[in-house]
Amino acid sequence: MKKKKKIKFKLIALIGVVLLLTGCTTTLVDEDKQAVTNPETGQALTENILCQPEDEATRKLYEENGVDLDKLPQCDEFSITSGGYEGLWTSIFVKPLAFCILWVGKYIGSFAVSLIIITIIIRLIVMPFTKKMMVQSEMMKKASPELEKIRKKYANKTDQESMLKQNQEMMMIYKKYNFNPMVSCLVSFIQLPLFFAFLEAINRVPAIFEDQFLGLQLGTAPVVGFGTSQFYAYIILVILIGASTIFTFKTNSATQMNDASMKMMPIIMSGIIIVTGLFMPSALGIYWTVQNIFVLTQNIIIKKRMEKKSYGKA
Repeated sequence: MKKKKKIKFKLIALIGVVLLLTGCTTTLVDEDKQAVTNPETGQALTENILCQPEDEATRKLYEENGVDLDKLPQCDEFSITSGGYEGLWTSIFVKPLAFCILWVGKYIGSFAVSLIIITIIIRLIVMPFTKKMMVQSEMMKKASPELEKIRKKYANKTDQESMLKQNQEMMMIYKKYNFNPMVSCLVSFIQLPLFFAFLEAINRVPAIFEDQFLGLQLGTAPVVGFGTSQFYAYIILVILIGASTIFTFKTNSATQMNDASMKMMPIIMSGIIIVTGLFMPSALGIYWTVQNIFVLTQNIIIKKRMEKKSYGKA
């Protein structure tokens, strides 16, 4: 158990190092070091954009604050190699994702719809991992009562021998139900970089954050959008972010265990995500909602199949 925890910690640390050292979004600031905001959309603009804005007012803001737009390609001419090498993070995650969204969006005429299509394609690619995690969660649900008995058995024992026996007995339960604790972390390792890659691609590509979809300005955060004439669209988006997050957690059997801390985790995480959703670009909210709906549907289908399988064996 300790060895697996060490491996898990090293993987998290490695991802953190990659995220911190190999690329990030830089906020555009004026002479007074204040963030430059688009007065029409309320969006804080990104300095290191990957291609040229098309909106004249936005172009003017960039030019007035020292950004040489002529060095950047037009968004419809952007390629993965545009701008040269900017580190592993940008080269492996951000630029390929931005290119895919722009390429699909150019042909269908909507970068928001392109964002939805790319999100679904990515979820289909990682489906084998998420499916395995869901199966593991169901196994964990079945193993939970037995694991709780072991925890109670050794609750007041802190000596090394008792702790060793506890770990051994818990490992036997994991083996009995074919449960691998590392699998439950695998999707998080995939999902976290994807979330930040989408965020950076949205913030660094003007064609995406300038686009509109069903009353939403894709670069505008709901908390800003509430003050516009299209406020209802942003309210609906926040409701969708919250509802899809809560129901996705609810279908995850690992969160339905007897452990009180595990029961509280979905509530805490849902609250954090809903609050975060108020301040993130609407385009990212669309991504989050679509991927949640995909996972929610997948989880329901998997659970029904497993229930049928169990019923057949009975």
